[in-house]
Amino acid sequence: MTTDTETDTHADPAAARGRATSGTAMTTGEDLGAIETIRRGVHHSPELTEGIRVTLLLAVLASAGQVVVPIAVQQTLDKGLNGPDGPDVSYTVLMGLAAALAVVLTGVASYFMTSRLFRTAERGLATLRTKAFRHVHDLPLLTQNTERRGSLVSRVTSDVDQVSQFLVFGGLLFVISIGQVLIATVVMVFYSWQLALVVWVCFAPLFLSLRYFQRKLSAAYGTVRRQVGLMLSAISEPVVGAAVVKSYAVEARTQQRIDDAVAVHQRASTVAQGFTAVSFSLGGLSAGLANAGVLIVGIWLGFAGQITAGEVVAFAFLVTLFVGPVQMGTQILTDAQSAIAGWRRVIGILDTPADLVDPGPDGHVLPRGPVDVRFDHVDFAYPAGPPVLRDVDLAIDAGRRVAIVGETGSGKSTFAKLLTRLMDPSEGAVLLDGIDVRDVAQTSLRSSVVLVPQEGFLFDDTIAANVRYGRLDSTESDILASAAELGLGDWIAGLPDGVATRVGQRGESLSAGERQLVALLRAHLADPDLLVLDEATSAVDPRLEMRIGRALERLMSGRTSVTIAHRLSTAESADEVVVVDQGRVVQRGPHAVLVQQEGSVYAGLHRSWVSQQGAGS
Repeated sequence: MTTDTETDTHADPAAARGRATSGTAMTTGEDLGAIETIRRGVHHSPELTEGIRVTLLLAVLASAGQVVVPIAVQQTLDKGLNGPDGPDVSYTVLMGLAAALAVVLTGVASYFMTSRLFRTAERGLATLRTKAFRHVHDLPLLTQNTERRGSLVSRVTSDVDQVSQFLVFGGLLFVISIGQVLIATVVMVFYSWQLALVVWVCFAPLFLSLRYFQRKLSAAYGTVRRQVGLMLSAISEPVVGAAVVKSYAVEARTQQRIDDAVAVHQRASTVAQGFTAVSFSLGGLSAGLANAGVLIVGIWLGFAGQITAGEVVAFAFLVTLFVGPVQMGTQILTDAQSAIAGWRRVIGILDTPADLVDPGPDGHVLPRGPVDVRFDHVDFAYPAGPPVLRDVDLAIDAGRRVAIVGETGSGKSTFAKLLTRLMDPSEGAVLLDGIDVRDVAQTSLRSSVVLVPQEGFLFDDTIAANVRYGRLDSTESDILASAAELGLGDWIAGLPDGVATRVGQRGESLSAGERQLVALLRAHLADPDLLVLDEATSAVDPRLEMRIGRALERLMSGRTSVTIAHRLSTAESADEVVVVDQGRVVQRGPHAVLVQQEGSVYAGLHRSWVSQQGAGS
């Protein structure tokens, strides 16, 4: 028995889909190939494909328009200025206008293409981000507690941002670059297949090595994205636990952990950027060789009479059109690997099975009023662990106040989680009014069953806003009336701004006892039929303990209540006590009867608790 916040000795659980309980590790998606990742990503964000045909048409116009200028230059030199009958001014002007028109059309097409791409990309990624955020809340409890918070946050923030940057600035540009390279190649072959061959030979090493660099970059940026999550965890944890860091004067150790995480991220990024630098440098080398090769071979072909001066100049323009997209493509390839690594991690969240299956509209609706509870031969085991509850067969009549007691790790906290369906049993069933909780619609279950933990979490908002989580449509009058019913009206009136008083992050502007009062007020406003309490007075200051006790008496009135009791004073006031030992129910009955059973588990617990109280006084 302990007076501290109690949890079972195992890690927090994860419930699998349906009726079996098992741990569900967060999937990484790392087994997905690049094409499959993109396909899955588009499936989750269908807005990305909206109007794609028009966008691609604009991309083709933007690419093709750039080829008009080299052709116009060639025609101007060979026919306008060096024609057989001398310079042809009208033809030269015509070619100049054609080039200018091509530039204007290319710019207009590029503008509309980019605008459409921005809009569709942002809509699609907003959908992806929303899905990911929502799914995080549905993840198994074990997954949420074993996956570092920073890693979860990075998956739905920076990883999605990385995808956004790629789609907006790289995705379609990569397609445009490929199209521009193909169009430039066709025109180059038309002018001189020899020079076109020179260009492709110079770029052959780069093209042949792309697959190798793609694999290396994919692995390297996958590591980078993981390290981003770990770094965010290392940074965010000391912020949340700032009081502990300062209280124990471990600033230096905490800073060292952050420094280590930053250093690991730096090393991973350096490795990834190293591959990027090599691929980009290889592209620059290929471009230099191509320009030099075209110049040398072009002059030789010119002297041989196999190519005109205009065609050589046009070819120089075409090489630029060829080289630019290739070099851009190497950078886009780098961005793509980082984006795809992030996309995989987001898809990993969406692929992780949701915690519990909600029967939805097909689910049962619990009748209002105190409910009876039945544990029907329930077994539960945490993933890869021994059984926590074994063949629990227990009935609690409607309207009764029951206390669950037992040693730390005996399994009593698991009762509360099964009863409120934060997880499902491995075997057997939990029944409310004879209905399996797995068959009850979540909306009905959450309105009928409310859990008040030892420390109710408060959001950085007002007391009224936090209390309204019990019933979202409640007014300030409803809140004040609820406070009066619980005997908390004078406490509310004594606050600086009444129910408009801000509670601070995690409720830190209030004392532990005041935070618990807000949690009780929230539960009262929810008006549940079954109230599950995780010893609401075990972690509060004595000044508020009696007030909380009176509020609890009024809160439990007319309801079925189950209290996970860490102090036996709670058990003494209950209608019935259920004693759990090593996952089994070993005793049940009124306190006065159980305490007289010498040699029993409860008698031993009570004797130990009384001695602790005597020593404490």
